Amino acid sequence: MSPTGPFHFHPRCLWKRHARVLAMDGTVLCAANHVPLTPISFLQRAALVYPDRPAIVASSGSGPGSSPRTWHETWARCMRLAAALAGLGVARHDVVAVFAQNIPAMCELHFGIPMAGAVICALNSRLDAAMASVLLQHSDAKVIFVDLVLLEVAEEALSLVGKAGGRRPHVVLIKELVDESPPETFVQACHHDEYEDLIGSGGGAPDLRIQWPGDENEPIALNYTSGTTSRPKGVVYSHRGAYLNSIATVLMTGMVGTPVVHLWTVPMFHCNGWCLVWGVAATCGTNVCLRKVTAAAIFDSVARHGVTHMGGAPTVLSMIADAAAEDRRPLPGGRPPVTVKAGGAPPPPRVLLRMEALGFHVIHGYGMTETYGPATVCAWKPEWDALPPEQRASVRARQGLHHLGLQEVDVKHPVTMRSVPPDGRTMGELMLRGNTVMRGYYKDAAATAEALAGGWLRSGDLAVRHGDGYVKIVDRCKDIIISGGENISTIEVEAALFAHPAVADAAVVGRPDEYWGETPCAFVKLRDQYGAEGVDAEDVIAFCRARLPRYMAPRTVVFVADLPKTATGKVQKVALRERAKAMGSASGSISHKPGITRSKL
Repeated sequence: MSPTGPFHFHPRCLWKRHARVLAMDGTVLCAANHVPLTPISFLQRAALVYPDRPAIVASSGSGPGSSPRTWHETWARCMRLAAALAGLGVARHDVVAVFAQNIPAMCELHFGIPMAGAVICALNSRLDAAMASVLLQHSDAKVIFVDLVLLEVAEEALSLVGKAGGRRPHVVLIKELVDESPPETFVQACHHDEYEDLIGSGGGAPDLRIQWPGDENEPIALNYTSGTTSRPKGVVYSHRGAYLNSIATVLMTGMVGTPVVHLWTVPMFHCNGWCLVWGVAATCGTNVCLRKVTAAAIFDSVARHGVTHMGGAPTVLSMIADAAAEDRRPLPGGRPPVTVKAGGAPPPPRVLLRMEALGFHVIHGYGMTETYGPATVCAWKPEWDALPPEQRASVRARQGLHHLGLQEVDVKHPVTMRSVPPDGRTMGELMLRGNTVMRGYYKDAAATAEALAGGWLRSGDLAVRHGDGYVKIVDRCKDIIISGGENISTIEVEAALFAHPAVADAAVVGRPDEYWGETPCAFVKLRDQYGAEGVDAEDVIAFCRARLPRYMAPRTVVFVADLPKTATGKVQKVALRERAKAMGSASGSISHKPGITRSKL
């Protein structure tokens, strides 16, 4: 096969690759017993087994995209979409970008694009025009599908691509579930193809054959890691890895048995929705698309659609736990709790306990863009049910062990590569290896070699391993605070802050200190019912000192209206570190407001 498009992939000869394992007399490797793994097959099977079962529904809204679509309809639409892409000149391994929120078309594009043999590049829907233009140029996208509500940003990004001398991708406009849209005069002036028209044109194509991968290690997706620099890292996923991670994620979240109804609170652009865009098809379940994630929308969707599963970062969990009474709706009686796969920082025990009381069962894990999303899971053990609530929540906040798609997770010294003792105290770098680790960074061989050095994916996260083998993240390597020679985990300090009843959100970074080198500086957002006059820095510090060793408690507390966060909800600690640095040496002061010293320790 002669590869076309920007990904120059050279499949190895299967006979040569498997010559040793096929040495047993009489065995062969052929079409009868080997087919390349690909998540496209999940859609094909769902359309055959449950053709009339709802595949995609909109949580709310009207107009195009609001009517439920069955698995048979979804299969037919994706076939026509693949044919239409071929008609636009999209060839095998070409990149096709998508700039959209969680709408029904986003589900279809995750199948239609790879069915055309192309590579889907789902862009962060919260990108500004400057970063979007950088990623479009880096990805060599040939076509871009644009959500109408993001059209103005996309048009500005495309203008920047042209000014930089890059190739402007062909634009296809998606007009689904639009409540807030650009002025009609602006839309009419763009003269772009429209999504529904494109799918309609694919119906008349003479050749509707799926472009199945010739080798399962061919690329299926290109995902960009979150960040604020102009030097992007494009993570390449293979058909094989996407297939295996989809299955592993389905199993780890218990998406089996009763028909699955999955609420899209995780952005589908983020690691392809943690591979569950494909995984829900494997379960023949139903996708409930939610354009805007709010507490009211979550409770309403659960009640109206019978949601069984969802996922989310800590911000989504806090949104549910802290929902106002008028936003909450009672869950349907006689049904099991809604399973919530949580990613990101460990959820505070208070949030976990509140979620349980509201009828949500949280499964915590860990993952990276480089691992197709979820990589580990805190698999629950029955004996932990007898633990006191606070201790049970603390155990649930561990990252656990690798799921079935990975071979191994370990905590190692980053230089000697020796495993740290399982004492729950000795820190090392979390490392992973297995079939659901990325193929590499697009156009960056040096970064790929560095990330995969020694046969392990270096996560950049510091962790400890407990006696039962379960791992717990204690911090990012770059976030650890070294104060007077002692390592301070910002995650542990943040956990103490979250236990304070007045704290809604918090992040801890190091602040320069003339004597200690650096000391913990806490940026705190208070709950609405509290104010700076009712809770001051001394209260917060005293609260932490009652729960932490004295050297770990914050020396500085800064109250803020909001914490700076990336588009995927991660706190931008780089910005906070710069702010702490600008404050100068802590010198034992307590800050009540930015730059204002209240008292001395």
